Amino acid sequence: EESMEGLNLVTQNDPKNPAAEAYRVIRTGIQFAQAGKELKTIALTSCTPNEGKSTTIANLAIVLTQAGKSVLLIDCDMRNPTVHKNFNLSNKIGLSSCISMGTAVADAVQATAIEGLDALTAGVIPPNPSELLGSERMQNILQRAKEEYDYVLIDTPPVLPVTDSLVLGRMVDGLILVIDSGEIKVEMARDVKNQLVHAGANILGVVLNKVRSEHHGYGYGYYYYYGNDGEKHKKSK
Repeated sequence: EESMEGLNLVTQNDPKNPAAEAYRVIRTGIQFAQAGKELKTIALTSCTPNEGKSTTIANLAIVLTQAGKSVLLIDCDMRNPTVHKNFNLSNKIGLSSCISMGTAVADAVQATAIEGLDALTAGVIPPNPSELLGSERMQNILQRAKEEYDYVLIDTPPVLPVTDSLVLGRMVDGLILVIDSGEIKVEMARDVKNQLVHAGANILGVVLNKVRSEHHGYGYGYYYYYGNDGEKHKKSK
């Protein structure tokens, strides 16, 4: 798995890079999407594994802290947790401990190396992730986190292998779908979007990842961002 050094944290390491600007555009899109309604808990998901979701959520968290916001990153991908690996944190106590054992969130949260960014790792992998994530205690954890942080970003599993993202989608204020433009067919993405909407998710937009640029070819870090209105807001080159 990727370590923090392996993640492409372009927003931290090269903030003038066009890809870093693309993340700031997503941040602006979130701010505009608020439009008078609360938008603090935001989940990121994908259609399938390996579409760049973990790197996207890490960079989005960083640009939010760069705007002076306090951010909690929660790893809800209990079947394949990566936040503790990506940020070099312990995973002995985490979200599963808070839900199943009643551990206080404050005792499980860890500070990352990024100022203003805390993380709640997945914890010990439970046998029943969907049941835990759909519990009333999970809802209480999200509510408590909203009171403590400006934004709560939630790394959820891909939609197609499991139902966890559908369970979480109706609990959060908004959801962003990360799609690998080179791998995912339009029909699959549309089906996933419809599943999320049917489950009660408020889809804020889509990050179309790994977009071909005429100057760069296929490469990590070039994005389209589509708001929920379907309008194309940004392409970075």
